[in-house]
Amino acid sequence: MQLSWWEINSWFANVDYTIVGSGITGLHTALRLRERFPASKILIIEKGPLPQGASTKNAGFACFGSLSEIIDDLNFHNEEEVISLIQKRWEGLKLLRKRLGDEIIDFKPYGGYELFLNSDTEGFENCLRRLSFVNDVLRPLFKADVFAKETDRFGFKDTQDYLIFNPFEGQIDTGRMMQALLKEAIANNILILNSQTVTACHEKSDGVEVSLGDFSFTTKKLLFATNGFAESLTGGEVKPARAQVLITEPIPGLDIRGTFHIDRGYYYFRNVGDRILFGGARNLDFEGENTTSFGNTAIIQNQLEKLLREVILPDTDFTVAHRWSGIMGMGASKYPIVKQLSNHVYCGVRLGGMGIAIGSIIGQDLADLSIQVD
Repeated sequence: MQLSWWEINSWFANVDYTIVGSGITGLHTALRLRERFPASKILIIEKGPLPQGASTKNAGFACFGSLSEIIDDLNFHNEEEVISLIQKRWEGLKLLRKRLGDEIIDFKPYGGYELFLNSDTEGFENCLRRLSFVNDVLRPLFKADVFAKETDRFGFKDTQDYLIFNPFEGQIDTGRMMQALLKEAIANNILILNSQTVTACHEKSDGVEVSLGDFSFTTKKLLFATNGFAESLTGGEVKPARAQVLITEPIPGLDIRGTFHIDRGYYYFRNVGDRILFGGARNLDFEGENTTSFGNTAIIQNQLEKLLREVILPDTDFTVAHRWSGIMGMGASKYPIVKQLSNHVYCGVRLGGMGIAIGSIIGQDLADLSIQVD
């Protein structure tokens, strides 16, 4: 790219902090740095016209994990790690709501539900057996029981008679949330450049040389908040995970309100007004969904429509209005990675499909790490 002197001087000269990624994590990183350094020059580089990945493409769940997902996590992490992760998610949700305000993000505290197919009797009974234990584990954090058994009042078909209800979960409007964060960043004199890809970075004694194609500039510190696109940064500790989603046209008389999970969080749906948004099913094709390419596949979209038709909206006509996908960052551990990669380079990635809940906290942690090393 051929830049003028004006462009170089205004955007690329004397940059203190460069953040790669303008999603939830990247914007909170920038805002945290601005709080600490009012006069610093902060630049965000974003490869998409909008935040690329999952921040503007997620389902808008203000949640921290279903009961079956938490039980599953306890099979791979110790109790202390699981509690710590849930605490980070819960604190992150509170931070996000405090920063932007519930009205701005259209937060609706409808609560969250988990339903179990009739074919998953074992999973359902296991959740009922361990419900009290998980409540005991989480009570010090929430000062109340998190999960309770409730009769299904939504008319789902071929499911167990009871749902697991969580009153602490809610919905947000993802688009409004990200617009508000971007406006706040701009209001705080944080520069954002879209449709620019970092092609290389080279450590220097006083900072990092960052290449954007055939143009390079120097920044004192470089912070990656690229989540699902961070596999090469972390030596494979982060794997991309595509999530496919659909949304229906408005459904007259729809009486479903809340956020809902099925099968350890692999399926999730919610109402958006009088529409149903439904996503997930990547467990049908883990290998195929381990990709940074956006797109939809028949195997997953057909399964989403099948469950929508047979389980969620039985005897209800609906039309799919739109389909899309987002890229999450997963790994063998669900604990996020916030670490220093070299003298002046850092990353905050692997949000484990919980970017809304944890992105704000990881952004603050990433900014604080880069500050501590000074």
